[in-house]
Amino acid sequence: MTDWNARREGWTPQAEDARDIGDVDYARVIHSASFRRLQGKTQILNLGDSDFYRTRLTHSLEVAQIAGGLVRQLAKSFPDHTATAVLPDRSQIHAIACAHDLGHPPFGHGGEVALNYCMREAGGFEGNGQTLRLLARLENFSAQAGANLSRRSMLGVLKYPAPLSALLTPAIRPQLQSGLSVLRTIDLPASTPPKGYLTCETDVVDWILAPLTAPDRAEFTRIETREGKHARTLHKSLDCSIMDLADDIAYGVHDLEDAIALRLVTPGQFRDQVPPEACDSFLEARRQKAPAESNDPYEAMVAGLFGGSDSRKRWIGRLVGHLVTAVAFEEKPEFREPLLRWRVAVSEGQARFLKALKDFIMAEVIRSPGVQHLEFKGQSMVVSVFEALQSDPERLLPRDAHARLQAAGGDLRIISDFVAGMTDTYLLKTYERLFAPRMGSVFDSL
Repeated sequence: MTDWNARREGWTPQAEDARDIGDVDYARVIHSASFRRLQGKTQILNLGDSDFYRTRLTHSLEVAQIAGGLVRQLAKSFPDHTATAVLPDRSQIHAIACAHDLGHPPFGHGGEVALNYCMREAGGFEGNGQTLRLLARLENFSAQAGANLSRRSMLGVLKYPAPLSALLTPAIRPQLQSGLSVLRTIDLPASTPPKGYLTCETDVVDWILAPLTAPDRAEFTRIETREGKHARTLHKSLDCSIMDLADDIAYGVHDLEDAIALRLVTPGQFRDQVPPEACDSFLEARRQKAPAESNDPYEAMVAGLFGGSDSRKRWIGRLVGHLVTAVAFEEKPEFREPLLRWRVAVSEGQARFLKALKDFIMAEVIRSPGVQHLEFKGQSMVVSVFEALQSDPERLLPRDAHARLQAAGGDLRIISDFVAGMTDTYLLKTYERLFAPRMGSVFDSL
């Protein structure tokens, strides 16, 4: 594993330092400025003054906890499996999971689309790609290599191993909507980026993939073209698949918990979109574990989820446990490298159940008018702030950001980095300082 433990910039731990590779990576992630900023980026936008709803920070911590549980479960369920020997240690999977959302901009998907539109002639923008850039360039734990994480952790964060330039379909270009007489709004489908890394980080990805054989690298970076859509990647590493599954579980289950607690969804909506047949695996598990609990385990589940906070937390824990304990290895025999040959997934019934939960959150929460209004407004503010800073960077950018812009020869990526790093509140305050007549003071911190 020596090649996978390497760092882009030389670093030798102190002799008395008891930490291993994963411990160091985890420490660097959670002590990074990018990680702290996640507390100001909400998971389902700024839903109100509630002490309950999850931010991207608490979401990332939950993903890390679930990812660690998945690793432990795999080791327990498959102690003699070939892949068990190459599972990441707990600190390393925690580092990867805590880092997975670092690059997401303010105001959720709307912010991502807005920045991709702003960067349409300068390489585009994508949240996962920005995560890689933050870790590789922008954090301050090394002179030239950002957080300078181990190669294995960087491989785990590399969720889509192809550059945006290779994934773009020429017919789909970021643009404004046509046919409107007053508003100049972004065409959302045309301006949504493909899922890949920023092309300017190609040298970083070349370093990450250096230990692979030529056939493994060719297959790992292979993409699938799609009619009328951007191309997509096909593969991810073992560690990335663990993180990705943990993210799906946190999204499908813990975001459901938020939605119920905030009364964004009703029992009737849940019954309509997550019917008993979608929950077969969970209901059968309840029948076997607690046959005396209820004659109708489906209604018991709905009543528990939509009951008081104590019963809801208990049932949320059961849902997570049901999904985590169903994890298993999947083999991709086309690869030689063990970190690519093995991935993880849950069993078919549990996968169907998780998909139903995720689809429910997407339909009833993410795509609800209440959330979309905020996303639309945030998208407009992101574009306005970006273009204001672009119009006169010497006058409007903070001095340190302007120095970086000059050093980069005016590369818009520097402005993109600055805006993407803003919290929701900081973006809002910047917008108000620039555009609201009565807002702002010379004493406000930039």
